[in-house]
Amino acid sequence: MTGPVQSIERAAAILRLLAGGPRRLGLGEVAASLGLAKGTAHGILRTLQHVDFVEQDAATGKYQLGAALLHLGTSYLDVNELRSRSINWADALAARSGEAVRLGTPLEGKVLIVHHVFRPDDTLQTLDVGTLLPLHASSLGKVLLAYGTAPVEAALDSGLEMYTRHTVIAPERLTEALAEVREQGWAVEVQEMSMGEAGVASPIRGQGGLVVGALGLSGPVERICDSHGRPRPNLITLLREAARAISRDLGAARW
Repeated sequence: MTGPVQSIERAAAILRLLAGGPRRLGLGEVAASLGLAKGTAHGILRTLQHVDFVEQDAATGKYQLGAALLHLGTSYLDVNELRSRSINWADALAARSGEAVRLGTPLEGKVLIVHHVFRPDDTLQTLDVGTLLPLHASSLGKVLLAYGTAPVEAALDSGLEMYTRHTVIAPERLTEALAEVREQGWAVEVQEMSMGEAGVASPIRGQGGLVVGALGLSGPVERICDSHGRPRPNLITLLREAARAISRDLGAARW
């Protein structure tokens, strides 16, 4: 029986390494982490880049997962499965946080809301399931863009629409914001889509650590943010705990 092909094993190890971290990695970091010679690691990375499984940042030279691989990774996961595995955690998150919870996935250059739990109070609320939100102006969308689940290039090519005076429409500012999302592991919007409203979102990962959706809290700015306009730390903690729990249910070993 033919044994495993070493080059494929090494390529898989590199992809898992890139999927397991919140930031891009340089050639030296990849080689050192896997015990590979730099020349060997570089050759594999170039091949993966050629088939769009890996992307290299032009400014830093560092690598991250490519959009083609991320799209393949999400194809196994039916939206209904994502929703069914998220329902209990989303309900509990709404109860613990006191805020509305939404679950989003990419669809045709937008964020499709596939599950929505109302804020647990007596205020009048509208069900958002089936609603499409802009990628660049929503916390859910920023998560999907930051991790490549929705392609940034397509969003930029279609133009960034301004919804309020706070909406980020400059490509360079959006790029910076997405880098910050990857660094901190969550995204925020403050009056970028609707005045007086804010939201915070965290990635949901499936098998292999690939981001397959986003979980978010939303509500009035004064409920989501503190007096300095930053998301309340307790909400971020509750949100990330729920996102990790859903990710574990989906088979993610790391996040």
